[in-house]
Amino acid sequence: MKIGFFFWPYTVELSETMAKHGDTYGYDMVGIADTPGNAMDPWVAAALVARVNRRSEISICVSNFVTRHPSVSAAAIASLEKLAPGRAILGIGAGHSGTKNLGAGKSTAKEMAEGVELCKALLRGREVKIGDGAAQLPWVKSPSRVYMAASHPKGLEAAGRVADGVIINYGLQPDNVRESEATVANGMSASGRNKDDIEIWQIAAMDCTDDGEHARQKIGAMMAFIAGYIVAGKDPVTRGVPPQYRDAMLELHRRYSTRPGAQNVELVKELGLFDYLSKRVAVCGSPDECFEQVMAAKAAGVKRLLFSVSVAVDAAEAVRRFGEKVLLRIKAAA
Repeated sequence: MKIGFFFWPYTVELSETMAKHGDTYGYDMVGIADTPGNAMDPWVAAALVARVNRRSEISICVSNFVTRHPSVSAAAIASLEKLAPGRAILGIGAGHSGTKNLGAGKSTAKEMAEGVELCKALLRGREVKIGDGAAQLPWVKSPSRVYMAASHPKGLEAAGRVADGVIINYGLQPDNVRESEATVANGMSASGRNKDDIEIWQIAAMDCTDDGEHARQKIGAMMAFIAGYIVAGKDPVTRGVPPQYRDAMLELHRRYSTRPGAQNVELVKELGLFDYLSKRVAVCGSPDECFEQVMAAKAAGVKRLLFSVSVAVDAAEAVRRFGEKVLLRIKAAA
């Protein structure tokens, strides 16, 4: 089982610490979020991580094609590849805090897929016509991978058709994993691809502290953020939400914030969603509790697990503690 994490790069010091933790504890991926207004520029932070970390894959988790043109992102990931050969990954989503914080909209699944294909063409040295111009990256020697992040059927299917990997934000329960990965498989089948052509990562919020109750109280902020992707104002029936939680999930989407703060913690509790979301989208609590939850996710079919630690009690400490007290046990259990 592969384990990684992604974070909001608030400071240079945090970015370097996270890079070191990735190496020290054997995390398979270190991701940097593109969240303007909430944290540093992701490409600056990713370069810092790449200069410190020597083993983990380094991913932008995730950018979008609304605020950054596909050709610009292609050149950026190709540049990161120079710092971390064979380890650089461009993650692309429809847009969440990265667009909402700027008052912009989101990409459709079709627009994302077209942008991913454009990036992949440029990274393979091909010239691509764009309007009245033409883009090309003749200096690229080795193409980086381009992943799509998706929560909804159209995005998951499109990712299966065109992306090198999929970052799924849908849930860790067995039915969540089966449903989301089956949709990706439909896209793969439609384009004649097989399971070896694509990597699938499942997302979960994570906080790991010796005081498990403290972690559970704080993690509501991340659960609200992740749940906002899943529902996104759409019919909760099509997002695998049980009847008793559907109205509350829609209300959560209407009221949660993409800015860090305590308001989302209180909102999750107010709407009676804490227990449901903690089981669906989170790994949290004491090291022993986190270990059991990861093993349950593995039993549900999760092969690669990517943690969001952006607004944990202490993001660097959560990654360190999980690495020291849980990740080694997971690798031993394998």
